[in-house]
This record gives sequence, structure tokens and C-alpha cells, in this order.
Amino acid sequence: MLSLDIFGFEALWSPYFLSILLALSGAFFLITTKFRTKFQNSEPLTGKQASLFLTAMILLYAIKGSPLDLMGHLVFYIHGITMVLLVFLVPPLFILSMPNWLWRTILNLMVIKSLFKIFSKPVVAILLFNAFFSFYHIPIVFDHVMQNRYLHAGYSIVLFVLAIGMWWSLICPLPEYKNLTGIKKVAYIFVNSILITPACALIIFSDSSLYATYHDPKVWSQVMSLCVGSGFDNLNLSGPEFFSSMSAVEDQRLGGIVMKIIQEIIYAVVLGQVFFEWYRNDQEDSEREMKKHNLNPTLVE
Repeated sequence: MLSLDIFGFEALWSPYFLSILLALSGAFFLITTKFRTKFQNSEPLTGKQASLFLTAMILLYAIKGSPLDLMGHLVFYIHGITMVLLVFLVPPLFILSMPNWLWRTILNLMVIKSLFKIFSKPVVAILLFNAFFSFYHIPIVFDHVMQNRYLHAGYSIVLFVLAIGMWWSLICPLPEYKNLTGIKKVAYIFVNSILITPACALIIFSDSSLYATYHDPKVWSQVMSLCVGSGFDNLNLSGPEFFSSMSAVEDQRLGGIVMKIIQEIIYAVVLGQVFFEWYRNDQEDSEREMKKHNLNPTLVE
């Protein structure tokens, strides 16, 4: 198998994308530290929030700027891993990293406030996200998007924004925006898990390679030219088989499996937190009721 080094430093490490992320990170820390006093009801950035934001940025760079991004154009299972991490792990980290006062400042902007009220509603958010995720993995759509740099970037951004809307109902940090509690969150996770299953099943159980991006030399060359640059034509490569020992079908099935497994692991962790929060709130409500009626909890037990 050939080494990825043949594609060059720029294709492997995306320095321009790294510059954008560094600029965004610098702006975030300036706003939340040095300039936070210019915002109403601002509070100091906590260590946890800073850590979550840095983790989200590192993951975002690993997914879209490191050699993993290039590998996702060579083998489908890497695409599956990076896609699931992009929409199921980075968004919740990003939501929780933002201080509440900064969220309120952003959401109070007129245009954003109006749109957010619509797209963050649980039913709308869950249907839009899963529809866009599944639509993206329809073979003809996937191949078309992968062959257009701007369409690929635009679709990734829209899917990421919709993922934030989907996660908002589960981990919303602002009390005034919370619209799901207890059993409703459990149902929300369950429905999300069900809605994403058809796309994964299509990928896993297909007897043939669905995506021309990974088996058609002409399509693959077009995709790689956009990813690597004009220098790709000089490498004289005919397909991704030079970088993987798996067949296109095996690679595709593995991609569908890892997508589903990683998504289920993340949902399982969130589900555990939902149950813990539910139990804790129930205990606190019980204690308040007992105090209200002047009952001793130990006597009740």
C-alpha cells in the first residue's frame, strides 16, 4: 500500500483550515475573558468550558483538517468515523463549552432568534437533522456532493448546524429554552436512534458498492483532484485500492457498522446522564415534598 505522504503537506494538514480554527479560538477566548465585561450579566469562563471548547476545536481539526479528512476520500469507513464524530460528538461539546451569557447574547440577535425558535423545536430539529443525514448518504447525492468543493463544504456546515439544533433539546444549558425533560428525553434519543438506522442499514447490507467515489476511477480522480489539488494528476493513481487491502463492499460495510456503533455508544452515554438527572431531580422533589409536610425522610423509609 502507498503512503499518504505522496499527497504533500498542504493536502494532509490543511494549514488554511487550521488558521481559521485558531482565529475562531482566539476570538472565543478574547470575548469570554478580556472583553466579557462589555456583555450584560457575563461570568468568568470556567476551566471546564475552556477544556470542552479546546476539545471541540481539536476534534474539528482532526476530522476536517488532519490526514483523517484525506483518508475519508480514500476509504469509506474513515468517512463513517469522521462523519459520526462531526455530528454526534463535536456539537454537544460545542454547546456545553459556551457560557450561558454568550449563548443568550447570540440568540438575542434578531435574525438568529427567529430562526432558532423554529429549528430548535424538538420535532423540527430531529426530522431535519435525520433527513439531511440520510439524504447525504443516498449514493447519487453523496457522489455529487463529493465532486463539488463548495457543495461539500456547504452541506457539511448545514449538517453541523442542524446537529447543534438536534442536540440542543437534549443538553440545552439555558433554562428558558428547555422543552424536554425526563421520559421525553429518553423518547427523543430512541427516535433519533431509529431514524438514523435506515441509512446505516442501506450501507451495511448492500451487496454492491453504492458510492462511485470509492470504486469508479473517473469519479474518484475528480474527488481527489478537489481534495489534493492540481498536483494529483501527476501521481498517476487509478483508484483507492492502492491505499486499502479491503474490497469496496467490505470497506462500505465496515463504514456503516462503525457509524452505527459510535452513534449508539454516544447515545448510551447521554441516556445514562438523562437517567441520572431524572433520578436526582425526582429525589430532590421528594425531599422538598417531605419538608413541605414536615416529614422526616428516615421515618418515611
